[in-house]
Amino acid sequence: MGKPSQLECSRCGRAFDANQAQNVCECGGPLLVKYDLANIAAAWKRSDLRDALPSMWRYAPVLPAELGEAITLQEGWTPLMQARALGQGIGAEDLWIKDEGRNPTGSFKARGLSCAVTMAKKFGVRKLAIPSAGNAASALAAYAAAGGLEAHIFMPRDVPQANFIECKSFGANVTLIDGLISDCARVVAERREREGWFDISTLKEPYRIEGKKTMGYEVAEQFGWHLPDAIFYPCGGGVGLIGMWKAFAELEELGWVGNRRPKMISVQAAGCQPITRAFEENTEASVFWNDAHTVASGLRVPKALGDFLVLRAIRESKGTAISIADEEILDATLELAEREGIFAAPEGGACVAAARRLLQTGFLKSQDRIVLFNTGSGLKYLEAFSTRFSRQGASEQDKLGGLITPR
Repeated sequence: MGKPSQLECSRCGRAFDANQAQNVCECGGPLLVKYDLANIAAAWKRSDLRDALPSMWRYAPVLPAELGEAITLQEGWTPLMQARALGQGIGAEDLWIKDEGRNPTGSFKARGLSCAVTMAKKFGVRKLAIPSAGNAASALAAYAAAGGLEAHIFMPRDVPQANFIECKSFGANVTLIDGLISDCARVVAERREREGWFDISTLKEPYRIEGKKTMGYEVAEQFGWHLPDAIFYPCGGGVGLIGMWKAFAELEELGWVGNRRPKMISVQAAGCQPITRAFEENTEASVFWNDAHTVASGLRVPKALGDFLVLRAIRESKGTAISIADEEILDATLELAEREGIFAAPEGGACVAAARRLLQTGFLKSQDRIVLFNTGSGLKYLEAFSTRFSRQGASEQDKLGGLITPR
């Protein structure tokens, strides 16, 4: 029932075979999975979810693989928690946090890579390559290990240490590059044909978005099939935002929700804000952001392949795009920790700061139901927080956290 009916180019509409591994269209457009939703709706009801798995694979009928084929580490079905204390602090009466830091490997990237690795193995792919700002690499390494596939990872040399150690621990082949994720992507593109790699970069294949769209299904289900008024999403490559917008359209076609979708609000860092600039300049796509820098490494994406899809979702939803300076990002991340006990990634803190600003300007009302996405665990960004909480080690053992060894 969950088999795709076809793949379709998001730019030119060309159809592709859904029964083999595919990258982007010849026009450069990402491919999107299409389903026979009328047929699915006849066989799958909301009540069927009562006894479903507490993972993203509870939505297997609208995912591209059968449940028994899934390479899963129990990703998804993350908590959606009301943030009353934080809401009081920023002027929101109905504020919620969707905490994606609870996923395997500590970020929302687990969803997309579970689905993508599942489909790669199904199609007989053995070697996967990815350029990553950090968390996608960790997730690919984990799911490739679980699926018995090779992972070839390219990350900036200054990637958070947690990401590097995770990837090496999972047995991945890791190459650190002097530059940004865009430089890593160039290396993958140059070598993939010679090395026999399948490029599993953001939107370079159709299935990572399918895993990430489950965030939209979960928000709808966790709110009793009533969608919120606004969703704040930290936007690097933007696949999560695109995926949720796709999920809401599918839910409407299934007849599970009404046709009032949330305002989709893209949040970027002031040091890397191509989507925000394109939105403000009313262009259909962004341009490469030079000198990209931010403490939120997941937002350090100078150009997104699916930028036109992000901008389309923002505009269709009557949402907006906003950027936050690094110091404000760290302040807001620590405020979330102190008020709610959630140690979030800086990307999650950026959403807190963005929500405060849009409430102050009147773009949102205090009584609106607002969901902020925290896309990862703060434990993966200790270098970023160490600028606020310095610690002088007396020895190498102290620097490593006080290893329990004979002295």
